Amino acid sequence: MNKTLGGIAAIAILTVFGGVAVAQTAAPQRPARAMAQPVSQADFVQRRVERLRTADADRNGTVTAEEMRAAGQAKRAERRTAMFDRLDANKDGAISRAEFEAPRAEGQRAGRGERGRRGPRAEHAGRQHGGMHRGAQRMGRGGEGRFPIVIAEAEQKATAAFTRLDANRDGSLTGEERRAGMQARRAEMREKRQERRQAAPAASPSTPASE
Repeated sequence: MNKTLGGIAAIAILTVFGGVAVAQTAAPQRPARAMAQPVSQADFVQRRVERLRTADADRNGTVTAEEMRAAGQAKRAERRTAMFDRLDANKDGAISRAEFEAPRAEGQRAGRGERGRRGPRAEHAGRQHGGMHRGAQRMGRGGEGRFPIVIAEAEQKATAAFTRLDANRDGSLTGEERRAGMQARRAEMREKRQERRQAAPAASPSTPASE
């Protein structure tokens, strides 16, 4: 089925201005208790390297920056197509104004009387979108230095990370262990940023202009 250019543009607009409503109506929210479910070592490692395996187009066990960019573009195109199909209620290959506005209207109806609960969710969605955008910017500003990535090495690092997080050594990670690991990681990153600031040479005072 051909997708009209206007429909794709509508999706882009709706993603920016109405993305929260679409997320609430089109995709089910992950249960809050999912974080509490134990994760085995195999699942933990699989989640860490799954994106790399998908990006490894030539299946040589190594992911280049070009392969990662191509995988990201394919994923974004897939999401746009899926969103188009969700909005195209009558499946005629075009999105009418009524179809375009329906998710937002439905989200507003569902959110009446629950604005206090929707606020943090919308704020989280904004942070998530901003994080993905910053990640793309880093790729464009020389973040390619970490490529090529050897998948076997990434698996080893993921296994080591699991061992580090598995505090009681029972072969699975609880929500508490994962949260503790994230908090420790954030603290470590803050310390590194502080060290970099302290190591940076002080800016030399500007020379006053001669009269």
